[in-house]
Amino acid sequence: MCKVRLMPVSGAPVVLFLPARDEVATVADVLARAPRTVTVAGRDHPVRTLVVDDGSIDGTGDAARASGADVVRTPGLGLGAAVGIGLAWGASQGAAAVAFCDADLEYDPAELETLVAPVLTGAADYVVGSRFLGGARRMKPHRELGNRVLTALTSASTAGRRAVPLTDGQSGYRALSGEAAAATVVAHDYNYAQVLTLDLLGRGFRYLEVPITYAHRRVGRSFVRLPTYLRRVLPAMWRVRRSWAPPGPQRSGTLVTAPATSDASRFVASQSSTT
Repeated sequence: MCKVRLMPVSGAPVVLFLPARDEVATVADVLARAPRTVTVAGRDHPVRTLVVDDGSIDGTGDAARASGADVVRTPGLGLGAAVGIGLAWGASQGAAAVAFCDADLEYDPAELETLVAPVLTGAADYVVGSRFLGGARRMKPHRELGNRVLTALTSASTAGRRAVPLTDGQSGYRALSGEAAAATVVAHDYNYAQVLTLDLLGRGFRYLEVPITYAHRRVGRSFVRLPTYLRRVLPAMWRVRRSWAPPGPQRSGTLVTAPATSDASRFVASQSSTT
């Protein structure tokens, strides 16, 4: 089923969530940089913040709550699961857009309005903040190599009628329309980056990238190690790509919707309140 994509009404919230595990050193600073309101096309949208505290043992959730964010606690399910839960929570709040970024200060929540503007104007359903648009960003060589490899693999997986220009397949700063957030299913708990993009493209959602700034992580370290990552992610990418429906007619200016049937949606529905 498809329907005309309408611009969200003024007053519908924008949800920004942070999937986090043991980020007590930075989570409050990240939340402090989030705007209280974004204004796009003359419409004001209040910003609600959420932290999906995925098994932290350092007080991340408490620090987030003290900073004014809602908190959902999960028992160390994995980054992919945390993102799925955040998307489902945002959709359940009637959000005009649901955005997320890492909680380690690599991405700047102050750029939220730039990220969600294409969603709020109806220009796109799924927006990825690219660290490479508008000029190269300084990135550690091994991380840049890993990103280039994974971006190339994702681009190759979109070959054909849904091919889109990808420059940053590993970006941790993304925004979805409320409809896209409700419809998507993150294919595995380990991570989300490639499978989320393939799932949304397979469902017919419109993709766009916008330039963002980027800073090196100052505290802690990334869990991504390229050989392990490829071993765990490639099979999931293949499953999602194979699930794409056969080609159909082009849908200019339309949006394909699907019921939210993921485990993340059921988890959120089971929660009477955040804890």
